[in-house]
Amino acid sequence: MEESNKKKGLNKGVIIAIIAAIVVIGGVVAAVTLTNTSPKQSYFLAEKKTLDHLKSTLEERYQPELDWTEQTYEKPVEQSMDLSAQYLGPTGTSGYEEVDPAQIINNSSLSATVKTDMKNKQMVTELAGNFAGLEIDGIEVYMTDEKMMLGVPFLDNYLQIKDEDFGPLLKEVDPMTFTGEESLELDTLFNGLHSDEDLEYLKSEYGELIYNELPDDAFTTSDETIEVNGESLKTEKIVLHLSEKQVQDLLSTVFEKMETDDRLKELIKKQLTSVQMGEVAVDQELNQILTDFEEAMAEAKEDVYDIHIKDGLKSTIWVHNKLITKRDVKVEIGSNENDLVAFTINGIQSFDDSTQTFDYDLGFADKVSDGKMNISGDLSWKDNQANDSIKLTVDNYVFSYEGTETLEDGTRDFERVFSYHDSMVNGSLTWDGSASYDKDKMNGEHKITLETSETGNLITLNLALDGQLIDAIETPAENNVKDLGTMSMEELSQYMETEVIPDFQNWLYETMGGADGF
Repeated sequence: MEESNKKKGLNKGVIIAIIAAIVVIGGVVAAVTLTNTSPKQSYFLAEKKTLDHLKSTLEERYQPELDWTEQTYEKPVEQSMDLSAQYLGPTGTSGYEEVDPAQIINNSSLSATVKTDMKNKQMVTELAGNFAGLEIDGIEVYMTDEKMMLGVPFLDNYLQIKDEDFGPLLKEVDPMTFTGEESLELDTLFNGLHSDEDLEYLKSEYGELIYNELPDDAFTTSDETIEVNGESLKTEKIVLHLSEKQVQDLLSTVFEKMETDDRLKELIKKQLTSVQMGEVAVDQELNQILTDFEEAMAEAKEDVYDIHIKDGLKSTIWVHNKLITKRDVKVEIGSNENDLVAFTINGIQSFDDSTQTFDYDLGFADKVSDGKMNISGDLSWKDNQANDSIKLTVDNYVFSYEGTETLEDGTRDFERVFSYHDSMVNGSLTWDGSASYDKDKMNGEHKITLETSETGNLITLNLALDGQLIDAIETPAENNVKDLGTMSMEELSQYMETEVIPDFQNWLYETMGGADGF
């Protein structure tokens, strides 16, 4: 068996890619616009209408938050945050002296003001803090999609670096480490991960591709009465059954398209650069990742025919009032017939305008072991009041969520409790507070408390938020900017040694000298 795997180049990565692609098939194709009612079309219409119903329910519940978020992308906005904490847990020791974390945490605070203008691609962040009596303020970061400026309390000028100068500057500082192609990738702050055009591309290119590749005769339909939450429902039962060869052909087609899809690779690159924001992004490294991706797709489109998918893929849905009310999915997959793992999803759900309930089992089983994860929930939103309960159970481990909310005159009061317990440990995180939204402004008070069965109330975080629309963001004056990217190595070294470092040392001495305990 090992020799066969090595010969064909099979690995867990290929199998995982196949499983992921199978899951994506339903999600992407559900976005395809359909008008007729063949079994194939009815299947995906039910998927789409179910997703649309959940989306509209969430939008109705959180409309004030969504409206405010939309404004932050359309207009200049200023949002401030004040963070403090209260520590009630055990103390630790350092050397021969006992250190009480409460002395530091309970006497510290952090404030931040963030101004954003997404349309004009500007962002300003101002930071200040009190750390056990040590006051620090005057830190300011100004960014656009082309440059970044840093203002610090010990310098009169802003320190500026342009994205186009960043790579060459690093290479001049350390030519053995850097290539000169490094980038701050500042544009990812303002462009987002995926534009509407990107999503439309994925929908049209992959959703329609997969939908068209699925054979019509793989779908069958019949009427069936089932029991859901004690209620007898007349449903349309729709079965999607693909043979092993049909699954392999479909996945191979998708992998082949992904191998040569330059726009998809650009979307992946955008995703990677957004994850690297704050680090040094190197085009050479990203290009290598994309090359590896292309090679992996080329390998996967061939290796998929060496993966065994016993009895193919079978997905059954039961549709009541145009929404899915029951689901059953099963696929057995492995590198050979004697090494198959069965993956299953089955459960029920019931959605209407005010309540959403679901109860699903996700399982796997092979020759030597099996396991199951259950996720269930009961959500309600009626008369601007919410009562929610969600539970995730894996063996003896239980993760749960309990939440209550009320919305009145644009103000949401809430309590949300996230809990965990097993046979040994219990713990919870409670998030309560309120948030108000009134056209061009918002504010909120949040308290987050962490408790464990061993320590009790361990720590409480207090967060105050305020936001308002503003006219515009003020740009630092050019005569108040020191452009590091235009300096030679000698000029940069001289500037650091004669101005930056001495001014920082003087500021640090004065600041710490005035702080209690220093």
